[in-house]
Amino acid sequence: MMAKIATLITDMFEDVEYTDPTKAFNEAGHEVFTIEKEAGKEVTGKQGEATVTIDKGIDEVSPDDFDALFLPGGFSPDQLRADDRFVKFTKAFMDAQKPVFAICHGPQLLISAKALEGRDATGFKSIQTDMEYAGAKVVDKEVVVCQNQLVTSRQPDDLPAFNREALKLLENLG
Repeated sequence: MMAKIATLITDMFEDVEYTDPTKAFNEAGHEVFTIEKEAGKEVTGKQGEATVTIDKGIDEVSPDDFDALFLPGGFSPDQLRADDRFVKFTKAFMDAQKPVFAICHGPQLLISAKALEGRDATGFKSIQTDMEYAGAKVVDKEVVVCQNQLVTSRQPDDLPAFNREALKLLENLG
């Protein structure tokens, strides 16, 4: 089954943390949809290497429309979690046990969604303590897969492992 993957993203995302997994998902035949406050808006990565045109506005989509959720890092997740619509959207995937892929600062949306309680996870070093306060068991390694649902990684260097484990989960969807 080819998955439809919702991606929550806004300006100042970490370029390669969006482009690299998206390329891997697309090459495997999955569809990646970018979601921000409004469709058609252009957002730019913090390195200035990637520009993304938003596919859907958050008010036009439902978590039911997608099979998985992808949360790239950078400053994007911290900006998005200030808006309850993105937090609720994230929480819905965790509650429905759908695959969620979060790298670097991506887990900040999971913290705000109060969706890390009792989960094994990792994230960028500077948010690991916040993740622990949110109830996660933080493991400092390149990729952590929890309950065959949540895939987290720490930083761009971890992308090969992150992509590998995310794709494995997507293969098992069908």
